[in-house]
Amino acid sequence: MDVIDFNLDVMIESLKNLYHKYSFFKMFFFPFKLVNDWYWKRLSDEKAIKLKFKKSFGYRLDLNNPISLNEKIQWLKLYYRTELHTVCADKIAVRDYVKSVVGDKYLIPLFLITDDLQDVSSDNTPNVPFIVKANHDSGSYKIVLDKAEVNWTLLRTYFKKKLKKNYYLTTKEWPYKNIQPKVLVEKLLIPEGGGTPNDYKLHCFNGKVHFIQVDFDRGSKNHTRNWYNIGWERVPFYWASLIKGILTVPNNMEIDKPKSLDLMINLAEKLSSPFPYVRIDFYDIDNKVYFGEITFYQDNGFRPIYPPEWDLKLGELITLPNKK
Repeated sequence: MDVIDFNLDVMIESLKNLYHKYSFFKMFFFPFKLVNDWYWKRLSDEKAIKLKFKKSFGYRLDLNNPISLNEKIQWLKLYYRTELHTVCADKIAVRDYVKSVVGDKYLIPLFLITDDLQDVSSDNTPNVPFIVKANHDSGSYKIVLDKAEVNWTLLRTYFKKKLKKNYYLTTKEWPYKNIQPKVLVEKLLIPEGGGTPNDYKLHCFNGKVHFIQVDFDRGSKNHTRNWYNIGWERVPFYWASLIKGILTVPNNMEIDKPKSLDLMINLAEKLSSPFPYVRIDFYDIDNKVYFGEITFYQDNGFRPIYPPEWDLKLGELITLPNKK
C-alpha cells in the first residue's frame, strides 16, 4: 500500500468519525451505510475477508499458500477455530482461563458483572475510578473518574446499543460470534504519577514472544506506538494501525525496559501456548503486573506492516496447524 492509498484510508476513517459525531453526516450517509451493512453481513466469511484483503493490500489473498503474517492471520481466522478462542475473546470468561494458567493475582479487580443494565448504577459501583466495558466486542467502554458526575441513563443507553450488536457480523472475527453479551465494571488502573499507563502488547508465535508493542496515551490524540524485541531494542518495522482516525506510528521517545518484562514474557508464553499466533496484553502499574486482554487478529489482519518485507519475515514465524 503506497502513501496515496494510506492517506485515502485515513480520509475514510475520518469520514466515519464525522458520521458518528454529526447528525448531518448521519442523515446523508445513513442509506449508504444500511446497504453496505446489509451486503457485508450476508457475505460468507471467506468472501468478505478476501474482498477486504484485496482492498487493504491491493493483491488477492491466497488461502492455499499464505506466506505473510497478515495472510496467515486471515487463514487462522477462517480455518482454526476452537472453543478456547471464544473463551479468550470474552473479557469475562478469559479471567478463568488466566486464573487456571498463571493464577488470579494478575487479574484487574472486578466490581460487577451483569446482563441487566439496570444493575449499572451508583449503588452497585465503587467510590474509586473505574471502567465499564462490554465483554463481547472491542472498544466499547466508558471511563468513570467520579461517579457523582455520571449520567447513568446515558451510560446505560450507550451499552444497550452495544449489547444488541454482534461484533462478528461486522468484523468476521469468529471468536466473538457466540459470546453472550454482558457488562463488567473493573478498577481503573492509574499509575502513581497519574495519567494513562503504558500498554504492553506481547506478540507470540507458536508460544514464543518475538516482539513487544508499547502503546502510549491510549484514547487521546497523542496515541503512539513503539515496537521492541525481547532484548528491548527498537525493531526495524511497525504495524501501521489506524484507531479512530489517529495513525499510531512510532514516536521518538525512549523508555526504560520495564523491570517486569521477563515476568510478562513468561506469563505471555504460558497463556499463548495453545495458539499459533496471538497477542497478550499487560499493564505494569508501579511494578505490579496486570493482565489486559488476549487478541487473536492484530488490526483484524488488514493493516500494512512497514517496510512490507517484514510482513513476509514475520509470517515465517508462524507454523500453521491443521484446519479446524
